[in-house]
Amino acid sequence: MLIRNRKPWDQLRESAATPEAVFLDRRRLMKLAGLGTIALIAGCDGGDGEARAEGEGAKAPDPSAHFYPAKKNEAFALDRSVTDEQWSSTYNNFYEFGTHKQIWANADKLPLRPWSVVIDGMVAKPATIAIDDLIGRFPLEERLYRHRCVEAWSMAVPWTGFPLRALLDAVEPLSSAKYVRFETFNDPKIASGQRQNSFYPWPYIEGLTMAEAANDLAFLVTGVYGKPAAAQFGAPLRLALPWKYGFKSIKSIVRITLTDRQPETFWQALGPDEYGFWANVNPQVPHPRWSQAYERVLGTEERRPTLLFNGYGEQVAGLYKGLEREPLYM
Repeated sequence: MLIRNRKPWDQLRESAATPEAVFLDRRRLMKLAGLGTIALIAGCDGGDGEARAEGEGAKAPDPSAHFYPAKKNEAFALDRSVTDEQWSSTYNNFYEFGTHKQIWANADKLPLRPWSVVIDGMVAKPATIAIDDLIGRFPLEERLYRHRCVEAWSMAVPWTGFPLRALLDAVEPLSSAKYVRFETFNDPKIASGQRQNSFYPWPYIEGLTMAEAANDLAFLVTGVYGKPAAAQFGAPLRLALPWKYGFKSIKSIVRITLTDRQPETFWQALGPDEYGFWANVNPQVPHPRWSQAYERVLGTEERRPTLLFNGYGEQVAGLYKGLEREPLYM
C-alpha cells in the first residue's frame, strides 16, 4: 500500500491561497497561525559569504536616490492601470521575513547598505560589485510590467532597473555556462522568517537558462514607483521576470553564479510535485490545488482571464521550442 505523508503545505486549498479576510484582518491571521492552519505557498515576489547585508540601526538616506525617477521605456506598455503603491507595497511575499502578506515592517529591518553582489562561476571576469557601483554602471530605465503570482493574484508595477543581459555581458560568460543561479541573503539574526522556519532550505535560490537570462524581458530591479525600491519589494537588487510566476523573481540578490548544472530552486526543494524549474504562466496548467485560469487584480475586485506567458508570448515563446510536452507551469 502506498502511504503518502502529507506535507505542511498540502493543507491549504485554492480559496485560502490569498485570503482577502486575512489581508484585511491581521488578528485573524495570527489566530490561524496559532492553530497551525496556514500552509506554505510559493512566494511571488522571491548564504552568508562574500556578499551579504551588514549592520543594524536606523537607515541612512539612500545614496542612489538621485538616479530616480529614470526615463520610461515606452516599448513596455500595459493593457491595464498600474497598481496603486499602497496595495503593492503592503501585500507582499518575502518568506525571509514571514509567511504572511503584511511583511513590510519586518522587511524594513533589512539593512541595505553596505551591500555587494558577487558574480562568479563560469565567467571570464568574476567580480564583486558594491550595489551603488552597480546602479551607477548601467543606465536605468522604467518599465511597466504585469506581475502574476502563482497564488492567482496579479498586479502591474513600474519597475526601474536594467536588463540582466547587460550585467552578464560585462562578466563575459564562458561557452560552457548553461544556467544562471541566483542567491539571496541568509541572516537569521535580521530575518525573522529564517529564524522561525529554520527547516526551510535557506538561502532562497532561483535559476534561469542562459537563453532566458539573455532575453530582453529579464530585468534587474533597483527601484519602483520612481524611487529606490523599499525592502519589501526586494531591495536593493531583485529580478523581474514578467512571463513567469512571481516566485521566480528572486529578491535581495547577493550572488549570481553561471554554471553548467540546473540549479535546484528553493520551491523545488520544498515542493517538487508542485513547483518546478520553468514556472511559466500558463492558464491551462492548474496548480495541483487550484486553477490558474483566472487571476484577481490586486486592489480591485476585477477577475481577469490569465494569459499564456502572462501576455508576453511574442517575446518568450521561442525559448521553449522542443519543450511542448513539459507542463510550462512546472
